[in-house]
Amino acid sequence: FLKIIAAQTQRLQNLLEDLLSLSRIEQEAETQQIRLEAGPIREVLASAVELCRPKAEEKQIPIHLDCPENLQVPRNAALLEQAVVNLLDNAIKYSPESQPVHLQAFQEGQEVVIRVQDHGCGIPPEHLDRIFERFYRVDKARSRKLGGTGLGLAIVKHIALAHGGRVAVQSQVGQGSTFSIYLPIQSPPDATPRAPARKK
Repeated sequence: FLKIIAAQTQRLQNLLEDLLSLSRIEQEAETQQIRLEAGPIREVLASAVELCRPKAEEKQIPIHLDCPENLQVPRNAALLEQAVVNLLDNAIKYSPESQPVHLQAFQEGQEVVIRVQDHGCGIPPEHLDRIFERFYRVDKARSRKLGGTGLGLAIVKHIALAHGGRVAVQSQVGQGSTFSIYLPIQSPPDATPRAPARKK
């Protein structure tokens, strides 16, 4: 009984943290408080990989990172890391043991694309249009078993929107899923610029 109580308490804590995170992102985006700074994104992606590595190692899942050192985009490093962590976490959860997860970033036209690909169970086509809605679950029983809150992908979507970007998903049942974040090379018009450093 204590184990059940502890598990349910952890679920509630995760849910509250995700609700607060989503609310903060929406509020700061509306009030233009999210600061974007042009800079390389490889270090952001590498940090996300390190945060997810313990869970990946439990299932013997290698995470392959492919991102040019000089690839830059206006970004909020903390928020972008959170979005990538959410995508990697999902990829690890829904992948069988020893199947690799691929994280890559590249420039495509006037956008930088961050892509997370897994070889997991995949998503039926009828769910793809709603997968980024808050609390939407493809498999409710499995999501509860794996500890999901139903907010992870909604947070990813709102982080992308806060950057003036967008999200997309491609998936085939039994073959895996590919989630993509598209970020504009130029800062969105309503982005809050970084304050200039004061001269000493």
